Amino acid sequence: MPNIIPISDLSNYANVLQNVAVGSPVFLTKDGRGKYAIVDISEQEDYEKTKAALQLMCELEKGKRSAEKSGYISAEDVRAHFKDKKL
Repeated sequence: MPNIIPISDLSNYANVLQNVAVGSPVFLTKDGRGKYAIVDISEQEDYEKTKAALQLMCELEKGKRSAEKSGYISAEDVRAHFKDKKL
């Protein structure tokens, strides 16, 4: 179960940090909405996975915006493009 607390609880930050563990972040809310996450980065692999996932999501969003602006490519055109390439 996620650990969700209001940002105002940071006034007692030592208590908040005690609840942060590897793979178990503490999520902070501001005005009732999720705003921040405090994560334990001592497990470097988990931190790197999170960074990679965020980067992937950003790239997918850029691709979506580009497609909405410039138009989409049909699946047939994509297949033809890669079929012509010799990998």
